[in-house]
Formats: sequence, C-alpha cells, structure tokens
Amino acid sequence: MDGTKAGPGLAEPFAALVDQYQFPAGYRRMLLAAVDAFAEHGFHGTSTRDIAARAGMSPAALYAHFSSKEELLHTIMASALDLTVAMVSGEASRPASPAGRLQAVVTALSAWQAYHLPVARVVLYQLDALAPEHLAEVTGKMRKIDRIVRAIIADGASVGDFTVTDISATATATLSLCLDVARWYHPGYRRTPQEIGEMNARTALRIVGVPEPAT
Repeated sequence: MDGTKAGPGLAEPFAALVDQYQFPAGYRRMLLAAVDAFAEHGFHGTSTRDIAARAGMSPAALYAHFSSKEELLHTIMASALDLTVAMVSGEASRPASPAGRLQAVVTALSAWQAYHLPVARVVLYQLDALAPEHLAEVTGKMRKIDRIVRAIIADGASVGDFTVTDISATATATLSLCLDVARWYHPGYRRTPQEIGEMNARTALRIVGVPEPAT
C-alpha cells in the first residue's frame, strides 16, 4: 500500500470489498467483469457478450444472475455506494472536533476514489443509463453522503470553528473536491491515493476557514 495509512478496508481492491455481500462465485465474477468493461467502454459501449467473455463465462451466463445489463449496472452502483456510505459514516463518527472529522472524511473519500478507480468512474459517468427507479435509489444513497458532510460542516459552523455562510454550497464544494479525483487520477500518478486525500483535506479545511490541518 505504498506506506499509506488508510483506514481498515479503505485500500482493499473492490473485489475484496464486495466479498462482504457473500455473492455467489458466478455472480461475483460477472459483477467484477462488468465494472472493468463499463469503466473502459461505458454502459452503451459494452455488450453482455463482452462482459461474459471477461468473466470467462458463456454469453448466456449473465442472465442466470441478472435480468438485464441495466440490472447489473444498478447492482454495481448500489453495492459501491453502500460500501462508500459505510466508510464515510465510520470516518464521520470519529471522536474528534468538526475539523478533525471533516479532515478524516475528505481524506478517506478522496483516497477511496483513487483506490477504487474503475467502480468510482462507473458511478460517476454511467448514471444516465439507469432505469428511473434505480436512478432514484442510487441518488438517494449519494444524498446520504452529502448529508454526512453537511452535518459536519453545520456542526463546525454552529460552534464557531468554521467560517461558513452557506452550508449547502460548502458541502457541495467539499464533495466535488473528493469525487473529482475519479475524473483525473490514473495509476502511477506522482502522489499516492493517501497523499491526494491528505492534500484535499487541507484544501477542505481552508474552504471552511481552518487554515491548518486539524490535530
């Protein structure tokens, strides 16, 4: 892990994280093959045959586990966001000041995007391929993350630790800082995911009016 200090599970490959769901082996293989295919070629540029070939399975195998390619995409996004919400909730629950909790969340969420780059890009770029009911569910999970960050910023503002005039806009800016890592990061980048997270945390603290990292 390049000497990083990521929290438990943060830098585990997405393949290891999805084991928490105890998916059947064939289901899991199809899921992980689809993550790579959708990240490389997009939902509409990927066929079910492409996914099955990556999984080392027959073209008909996908339909033994999923009713459609869209259901497969939904499962990827919902699983990834459930794990992300759990990770962010854990970081936000640390016994620390608002600045310390914001620093922990931004560091972890930024690093998470880099460590789990393929699935982060699928979530970021393929939302418009979801059916309306699945889109509503997935965006609901995203709003949970937004509410966690917003609550930390509101806490800091309420006790005078943060200089914030618009909590909603500040939360949006802070989350954008984290999620945008998936847009530009690439393996081999000159900074490790953990270093990127720490850099973004310093920026987030400046956004809320705390010039130095919390200790």
